[in-house]
Amino acid sequence: MNALFNSLLNDEAGFIVSAELVLVATIVVLGMIVGLSELALNINNELEDVGSAFSGIQQSYEVRGMQGHKGWVDCSDFYDTVDFCAGQFDVQ
Repeated sequence: MNALFNSLLNDEAGFIVSAELVLVATIVVLGMIVGLSELALNINNELEDVGSAFSGIQQSYEVRGMQGHKGWVDCSDFYDTVDFCAGQFDVQ
C-alpha cells in the first residue's frame, strides 16, 4: 500500500495537461465575466431606451364642448407635464 502511494505521489505524467487545462479554464471564465458584464450593460441601455420611449408618449387628450342656440357644454382637457426622471440616460 505504501509503494502504491509513493508511486502515485511521484507520478507526473498528467501534470502538464492539467496545468494547461487550468490556464485555459481561467481564461474562459475571465472572458465569460467580461462578456456577461457587457451583455448586462447593453440590456440595461436598451431597457432605458424603451422606458424613455414610453415616457415620451403624448398623454394629453381634449374633448371639445358643444354650442347650440340655447345652450352649451363645457369641454374637457388634459395636458401632460414632464415627469420626474423622464429624460434620456436616467439609468446609471
